[in-house]
Amino acid sequence: MTHKSTHGPSHSQELTPKIHPELAPSLEELEREERRLVFRQFTHDDAWALGSLLVGMARERQAPVAIDVHRAGQQLFHAALPGSTPDNDAWIARKRRVVERYGSASYLVGARFRAKGTTFEESSRLDPDTYAAHGGSFPIIVEGVGVVGAVTVSGLPQLQDHRFVVEALEEFLGKDR
Repeated sequence: MTHKSTHGPSHSQELTPKIHPELAPSLEELEREERRLVFRQFTHDDAWALGSLLVGMARERQAPVAIDVHRAGQQLFHAALPGSTPDNDAWIARKRRVVERYGSASYLVGARFRAKGTTFEESSRLDPDTYAAHGGSFPIIVEGVGVVGAVTVSGLPQLQDHRFVVEALEEFLGKDR
């Protein structure tokens, strides 16, 4: 089963969905993404531009997502596209908290637990109603500073949420894949 962010409250008690092994990126690939996708600075205007880029991409694909950009505890951008639901906002908050706590992409955090033969829910000792190590939230890393925030998407299966954010960051930062 893949994660869809539109599940109701009972989904929060389910274990992290298994990702088909040949579709899942390796830990090394996920860690390379984080080392590569680094900002020189991240301003309010950057948050608006990044969020707007994600909205444009989502509209083009008719993706039913909610999009959120946070920096230093402040929401700088939020959009809910047609087909998204209030549940997507709850997923955004849970995934963003994982980035804030671990300093890594929510998908990478979940993958690290899966690589150890367990799940985030079983082994993190964190409340799954507050934290979700599902794909879709990526740290905003500023060169010489570290993690200053997160950009998060919810509404697609978790690996698609993750890849959607990474694609937008690559385009925004002008990075080669």
